[in-house]
Amino acid sequence: MSEVKKIAVLPGDGIGPEITQEAVKVLQQVEKEFGFSFSIQYGMIGGGAIDRVGIPLPPETMELCEKSDAVLLGAVGGPDWDSYPPELRPEQALLGIRKGLGLYSNLRPVTLFAGLENSSTLRPEVLAGVDLVVVRELTGGIYFGDKERTTTPEGEVATDLLIYHEFEIERIVRLAFEIARGRKKRVTSVDKANVLESSRLWREVVNRVAKDYPDVQVEHMLVDNCAMQIIRRPATFDVIVTENMFGDILSDEAAILTGSIGMLPSASLGEGTIGLYEPVHGSAPDIAGQGVANPAAAILSAALMLRHSFGYEAAAAAVEQAVRTVFEKGVRTPDLASENQLAVSTEEFGDLVVEELRRTEWPIEETA
Repeated sequence: MSEVKKIAVLPGDGIGPEITQEAVKVLQQVEKEFGFSFSIQYGMIGGGAIDRVGIPLPPETMELCEKSDAVLLGAVGGPDWDSYPPELRPEQALLGIRKGLGLYSNLRPVTLFAGLENSSTLRPEVLAGVDLVVVRELTGGIYFGDKERTTTPEGEVATDLLIYHEFEIERIVRLAFEIARGRKKRVTSVDKANVLESSRLWREVVNRVAKDYPDVQVEHMLVDNCAMQIIRRPATFDVIVTENMFGDILSDEAAILTGSIGMLPSASLGEGTIGLYEPVHGSAPDIAGQGVANPAAAILSAALMLRHSFGYEAAAAAVEQAVRTVFEKGVRTPDLASENQLAVSTEEFGDLVVEELRRTEWPIEETA
């Protein structure tokens, strides 16, 4: 019998509860198919936590995460909390978990599933062969630097400090090179070295680390140029590594390559095996409760959890293949459906993925 893996599930706000419910449903089917044991406990986070206890990341939620083997998150935030002071905004919970668990890297795979070419606004011939990973540094940079707001005779002045330590850059860059070694052996390092001193340090570290990976091709690209090339020639990218804010923006831009931001999963990792897994999209409060949200990114995030935190590669591949097969059969969620296509609900999509897992014979996987 396999070791019981503890999973903290934080549904969060907006569509978070709907999509995490489908991911949990898929994980429960994985238990049956592969003989695994998952202990799932729920915690509150984000705006809902603010409404209940006054803060976005309650101590009991952080304790639950620390005692778990992995964390599955839905989404946080929404207009109901936009007027709150910065330290009480729902998004602060994400920063707190990342810092508290030492999750310094964020992996965002961008893969175009067969049959979804026409769901993107880009031409199919531009999208052919798209398969890249954005490796984003997660605990440094301008998001974590000191912030100050002052009043002067000339008016309000706001300051956000952008700080990067050499070791922070080196560890994320080495991770990117290691990932590239298992893929197409190409790394694109993105910075703004023509303007920012932090980017000049970033580029120096990349050049030094690259000497340890002579089998990996590396190129430097300014962030504005990269934003253009992701749309112009996306299939030429393999692994993109960049700092916190640039990675946040570029990975959201890359969502257009897959047809919808509802398709992008992510994994936030540190030195150990614990990780935070969440869809890239936000809480989408405008469609919350309507059963129209695309749960694919949440389900694929659960697959990343199986792979990176638990080492269950066969099960991870099975979930990814099940999602792929559902799409190949012509099934679409509302965000991907054309005008004449019938779209399935959030729950129906999850049911179809479960059915694919149930009907397929998967190889037996050795468990720890």
